[in-house]
Amino acid sequence: MNGFVDFHDGKWRVSDLKPHVSLRFKDVFKGIQFGATPPFDLRDRPSFAADLDWFMQRYPLSLTEDAQSRLSDQLKTYADLQDRVAELKRPDYRPSIKPGFKAPEEAEDYQIRAAEMLRSTGSLLLLDDVGLGKTVSFLASVADGWGLPAAVVVQPHLSSQWVKEYIERFTHLTAFEVKDRKVRDLPPADIYLFRYSNIAAWADYAATLGVKTVCFDEIQELRHGTGRQHGSGTAKGLGAQAFCDAAQYRIGLTATPIYNYGSEIWNVVEFIAPGSLGSWYEFVINWCTSHGTHWIVKDPAALGAFLVDEGIALRRTNDDPEVSRTLPPLSKVITQVGWNEGDADTNRELQQRLAQRILAGSFHERGQAARELDVMLRQETGIAKARAVAAYVRTLVEAGEPVLLAGWHRGVYDIWLDTLSDLNPVMFTGSESQPQKRRAKEAFLTGQSPLMIMSLRSGAGLDGLQHVCRHVVYGELDWSPQVHTQFTGRVRRRGQQQPVTAHFLHVDGGSDPVVMSTLGLKASQSHGILNPFADMEAATPLDDTRMRKLAKAVLEGSHDAQ
Repeated sequence: MNGFVDFHDGKWRVSDLKPHVSLRFKDVFKGIQFGATPPFDLRDRPSFAADLDWFMQRYPLSLTEDAQSRLSDQLKTYADLQDRVAELKRPDYRPSIKPGFKAPEEAEDYQIRAAEMLRSTGSLLLLDDVGLGKTVSFLASVADGWGLPAAVVVQPHLSSQWVKEYIERFTHLTAFEVKDRKVRDLPPADIYLFRYSNIAAWADYAATLGVKTVCFDEIQELRHGTGRQHGSGTAKGLGAQAFCDAAQYRIGLTATPIYNYGSEIWNVVEFIAPGSLGSWYEFVINWCTSHGTHWIVKDPAALGAFLVDEGIALRRTNDDPEVSRTLPPLSKVITQVGWNEGDADTNRELQQRLAQRILAGSFHERGQAARELDVMLRQETGIAKARAVAAYVRTLVEAGEPVLLAGWHRGVYDIWLDTLSDLNPVMFTGSESQPQKRRAKEAFLTGQSPLMIMSLRSGAGLDGLQHVCRHVVYGELDWSPQVHTQFTGRVRRRGQQQPVTAHFLHVDGGSDPVVMSTLGLKASQSHGILNPFADMEAATPLDDTRMRKLAKAVLEGSHDAQ
């Protein structure tokens, strides 16, 4: 025999490997530390058992009785799961469950498919396109009583929408909103609604609540993880982990798990299917390459295919035959507008100093300068084109088209509000309270205002706007294409009856040219993971960070002006 395998305390221990077998073993199980020698410990997962069995077909190993028994059990579990996942993904799939929805509400077949996937695997990352009803898919899994009670974690502005527009509308279940951080005994309910802003305070209570299922809406909120594995995380990540540990079933909902770099997917998957991508060290060794302080996925399409094949993730796009009939087409209009020097407060000398510091300063100096230059240039760019953007929006509104206008900086909003005041615009940004946001939404939906100004990263999952609006105007741009995808999804979702148009307004100056070029990289990272079987090129090579590009653009612009 070439080595020895034991199973003890929930781990596989592989020992006494001959040198050449040890080398091969580390080639297969790449998460083993470089230079390590046997014994090697492996996590107890069905997929690892399948890999171990495959390895032993080439290099037979001696197994203890416990190891042989566990291997047989895990191989059967793995095979059964693969068969079930394959069955659920068949084109001729027909639902085998009927959600207990209130009449006349019904779930689409593709939504019930997701519900059955969760029931079969116990964990699911549901990555359906914006507007395809991920919330309804989750409710279809629990509406008949399966997996209850459940804890749902949402962004604060979506808590009431979940209750009023989904749980009460679609199901007979009871719901309780947890709106504060004051830990106490909660009344009996089928679904408890927590918020990412308060979940950390309830972490110690999670185990006593008795929840069987935890659902993370807009799970990209957890993309920074818990910090346990690789040094940095968030309090809400630790709170979310407590609910994961307490629950038997886990599901994450998002159309955009990747906001920046593909390595964020490890944090997201770890909450839903812990260990399925290996440890953080295993993940970066197997899937990533470093670029500065970031990790990017070497082959996003391969990673996406792995997540789908293993039944970890389920992704349907607007173009899939079973869902295409539910959504209208999307058109993108990219328009260059004018730069108003009179509005922009430009300090070229300070910008050049910051740019030089980014390119040649110490680590601390580079980071500080990058943050300052980013804020300065993006705000300057937004303000410089604000009047031209307002004129563009006015044309649409006066033609009878309500508009959802995207921005980011308060100085930009002030110009829009002043220039378009006669249109009675309403605001949905980070500055408004939840009651103010509800009133703004109501005014937009009832026609009291034809213009809603919304910050780029506000309103994730907001529903209802699609019934009155089909035009989205980007008056400012974000570094992440996924923010744009989410934002367009405010109006391009189930219930929209007309074609949707996204208008991207940019200027030939400031931060816009660099932001637009950078979006290509990030789109390639997320696109491959989300759509692994699409016809696409490899991820755009990284030859510089976005802020170094921005700094170079500033300095090159100063030379051109001389």
